[in-house]
Amino acid sequence: MSRHVVVTGASSGIGAACARAFHANGDRLSLGARRVERLAEVVPDAFCHQLDVTDAGSVERFVAAAVAANGPIDVLVNNAGLARDVEKIAEGTGEAWREMIETNVLGLLEVTRRVLPQMIARKTGHVVVIGSIAGHKAYVGGGVYCGSKRALQPICEAIRMETLGSNIRVTSVDPGMVDTEFSLVRFRGDAERAAKVYTGTRPLTAEDVAECVAFAANRPAHVNLDTIVVMPTDQANPQMVHRQ
Repeated sequence: MSRHVVVTGASSGIGAACARAFHANGDRLSLGARRVERLAEVVPDAFCHQLDVTDAGSVERFVAAAVAANGPIDVLVNNAGLARDVEKIAEGTGEAWREMIETNVLGLLEVTRRVLPQMIARKTGHVVVIGSIAGHKAYVGGGVYCGSKRALQPICEAIRMETLGSNIRVTSVDPGMVDTEFSLVRFRGDAERAAKVYTGTRPLTAEDVAECVAFAANRPAHVNLDTIVVMPTDQANPQMVHRQ
């Protein structure tokens, strides 16, 4: 029996790869992103709807439309997120900090709080959170981004405790360096600077991460993969990368 899988931030990168992985599994998809025009290219027969996770009204409309189109939500992949700039704490202006916290933390909460009650009522569901190695290890210029990803760990832990006995699974998939539009977004469209992040090394692909997500979601109902940390072989921590 196919599941209804919701993926946020599904227009590119890890979100798009997750959508394709679940589609290959035969699941029904509801995809959300700010760049809604790109969603139809990801999985042509998926339900697509505009979604800005920082806008509570947008989240409410998206979840309602997804349920109306595909029924109760079985799997929620909280992928929408970003890094912006590499400001040291003493040099930050606050604008990029607010954007990261509102997207990565509050945005995830806005979506999850609208989906969880349905799962609790049905006593089934799986919440997947796309975290980052940055949530485990800080680095210079990434303090606020790392903090926003670190915040997801206690949020996931709390959800597990608060839903215990409801047959709800919660998984955090925390990748290291992944070659997506992540750095292009961080550096505000500077393609040359973004490309240098991956030069001479072998980063993960979005499909590598999506494979971890799909693996966790396809375990038997009594098995919950709590946290998956997946790193490129060429990376030891956020700032230690082997380059040819």
